[in-house]
Amino acid sequence: MVIGVRDSQSPKVQQLLKTAPEIISASITDAVSQSDESDVVLISTPSNAVFDIISQLGDVTGKVIIDATNTMRGKPAPYESVYQALTDKTNADVVKCFKSTGFVNLQNPVYGSEGIDMFMAGDSPKAKEVAVQLAKDAGFGSCLDFGTGDKVALLEQIAVIWVNLCMAQGEWNLAFKVLKR
Repeated sequence: MVIGVRDSQSPKVQQLLKTAPEIISASITDAVSQSDESDVVLISTPSNAVFDIISQLGDVTGKVIIDATNTMRGKPAPYESVYQALTDKTNADVVKCFKSTGFVNLQNPVYGSEGIDMFMAGDSPKAKEVAVQLAKDAGFGSCLDFGTGDKVALLEQIAVIWVNLCMAQGEWNLAFKVLKR
């Protein structure tokens, strides 16, 4: 796996590379341009950095971009979400996913013997198919589709709800699971 980073010498990147030797770091441009390694690009960054990242992506035609950002600390003006900026400024298939819970649940989405739920929204069936497969591969029980791109703002609110619930409970090992009859 190749990760694109702005500063390969940052302590966080170096720690990741020590704990996961199968990961290689590269510049954002180099990571994305390695076509056999980057059919899927996951962006997890503060929303205000998205335009800088878009300028470094290069040609992403035919690639899937998973927007794993949130707008809790601000929106990427003039857009309401990073998803909107990505769909407007790239030729990629974009889906919003992997940002409705925190790191602790991304690292281990299994509670007891059951995988928690992940959520997604977007207009690309191809990107949604990839998000579902990645969620299942990561151990999530399911990846529920919230609908089209106009539902991204609603999906982002799940992250806000999760953070507030965790803060109120004083416990970060909380997760969402949708039950059906």
